[in-house]
Amino acid sequence: MADEKNAVYKVFNDSVHGHIKMHPLLVKIIDTPQFQRLRNIKQLGGGYYVFPGASHNRFEHSLGVAHLAGKLLESLEKNLPPQVQITPKDKLCVQIAGLCHDLGHGPFSHAFDIFMKEKDTEWKHENESVKMFEHLIEDNGIKEIMEKDNANWEKFTKDDFEFIKELIHCPSKDPKVKYHKKSREKKKAFLYDIVANDRNGIDVDKMDYFARDCHHLGMNCNFSYERYMTFARVCEENGETQICMRDKEAMNMYELFHVRSLLHHNAYQHRVTKAVELMIMDALLEANEHEGFQIEAKDTKTFVNLTDDVLQKILQSPNKGLEKAQKIIKRILHRDFYKFIGDKIFEPQELKHLNSDKKKQPIKFTYGMKDKNPIDSLRFYRKDDPTTPIRLSKDEVSYLLPEKFAETKVMLFYKGEEKSVVELTKREIKEFW
Repeated sequence: MADEKNAVYKVFNDSVHGHIKMHPLLVKIIDTPQFQRLRNIKQLGGGYYVFPGASHNRFEHSLGVAHLAGKLLESLEKNLPPQVQITPKDKLCVQIAGLCHDLGHGPFSHAFDIFMKEKDTEWKHENESVKMFEHLIEDNGIKEIMEKDNANWEKFTKDDFEFIKELIHCPSKDPKVKYHKKSREKKKAFLYDIVANDRNGIDVDKMDYFARDCHHLGMNCNFSYERYMTFARVCEENGETQICMRDKEAMNMYELFHVRSLLHHNAYQHRVTKAVELMIMDALLEANEHEGFQIEAKDTKTFVNLTDDVLQKILQSPNKGLEKAQKIIKRILHRDFYKFIGDKIFEPQELKHLNSDKKKQPIKFTYGMKDKNPIDSLRFYRKDDPTTPIRLSKDEVSYLLPEKFAETKVMLFYKGEEKSVVELTKREIKEFW
C-alpha cells in the first residue's frame, strides 16, 4: 500500500507562490525533455517585446498550476460531503493534469495558435497537450512505473490515465449530454472544476497565470485566490458535485473576470504585442512554404524540439528560400514593427461576417464564456446552510456590475515600410470608422 505521507517531496522556490513542494511522481514528469521544453516558451508570447518584465515561461506557470491544484484539494477535503471520498491517487491525477495542461503550447504560446489555424482550423493546443502527455509518459518509461505499486503511490489503471487526459481537455461532443466525463462518477465531478473548468471557467490555471502575469507585468491583481480557496466548498446538485463559493465572496469572483479583461486590454492584446505576433506568424508562414524548413507540430517527436528559438533557427539558416522570413525577423530585432493604423470596438453580433474571413480576424474580449456572465454558472452557499448550492442574481451582489460580457475589437496594421503611407491611411481610415 502506498504511503504518501513518507514520500520525499522536492521543493521549488517560485517567484509567485514562494516555496512549493512537489510529489516525487510530479518530479519524474518535470525531469523529462517534453516538460523541460516549456522553459523555452514565453508565457506571453510577443508580449515580452513590449513588457521587459514578462520574461516568464510556461514552465514555471505549469508548476504553479500543479501547486494550486494541490492547495485547493487540501482545502476542499476539510469539508467534503460525507458521501464523497477522494483518494490520494485522485489528488495526484489532478496535480499531474495541472502540471501537464500546457505541454501542447507551441513557440510564443498563443501566437503559435494563430499560425497553426492558418494551416488547420481544427488545431487546438489543448488537444496537443493530451498527445504530449501520452508521449511523455511513454517515451520516458513513466507510464510503466505508474502502472506498478510504489512506496509513494498506488498503481494507476487505464481509467486513471483517461482521467488525467479528461482533466487536461475533455470537450463535449453532444450538447445534450451534460455530464460527459467517463473516468470519474458524478460524485467526484467537482474534480473536473479544478484545472480546466468548463462549467464556469473558474480554475487554478487562471488563478496562477493572473497572479503570475500581473507580477511580471507590474500590474495589480485584485482577485484573491487565497480567499477563493478558503471559502470554496463541494456541494451536490442533482447527484453531481461541484465547487461552490460562499455568497459573500461574489464580488471577488467578479473581480477574477475583471482582472482577465484588464490583462487582455492592457497586455495580451496590446497593439505592439499584436504587431509583433503578426510578424512572428508571417515569418513562420513564409518559412513553412519552403522545403527543408517545414514546421511540424502534429508529430510529438518533432514537436518537443519546437520552441521560441525557431526564429533564431530561421534567421541563421543558409537556405535562400527563407529570405522573406528572415527579413521579417530582422525587422522585429530592429523594432521596425508593423505600423498600427487604428482600432474600433464593436458588439460581437455587428461583426459576425468577419468570423469566416481568415484575412480579417477580429479580437474578441469576453469574460470567458462568449457573451454570457460566467457567474451565472457558479453556485454559491450561505453560512447557515453550507451544503445547499444556490444561485445569486446580480441584484443580490451589486448594482454596479457589468451589463455586457463580450465585445469585439478590430485592429488595423500596415505591414509595409513606407511611413508616408501610414499617415495617409490613418487619415483615410477615419471615414471608415
